[in-house]
Amino acid sequence: MTARKAVTRSSTFSQNRGERLKDEVYRQMFRLEAGRPGAELDLTIALLRGWLASDSDSGVSKSREWLKKICPLCLLMIEARQQVSNSDQPCIQ
Repeated sequence: MTARKAVTRSSTFSQNRGERLKDEVYRQMFRLEAGRPGAELDLTIALLRGWLASDSDSGVSKSREWLKKICPLCLLMIEARQQVSNSDQPCIQ
């Protein structure tokens, strides 16, 4: 295998992995919005996987820039869902 093919394959693999991680984050955002049980944790895990993958990529990563934009929105969604969940539970005294 030539060096050019190896670089192209590595770049393509990173792009595909980045797109799969984005898809997973969006999927979990929709699940959270729909009120699915456990969606907060699943979204959190998807975001962490995205950050870990962006750290392992060499060079400037488009996924890192995307994560910087999407994480604040996801955190707001998670916090809002937790507040709704906490207000649904009766107070035990």
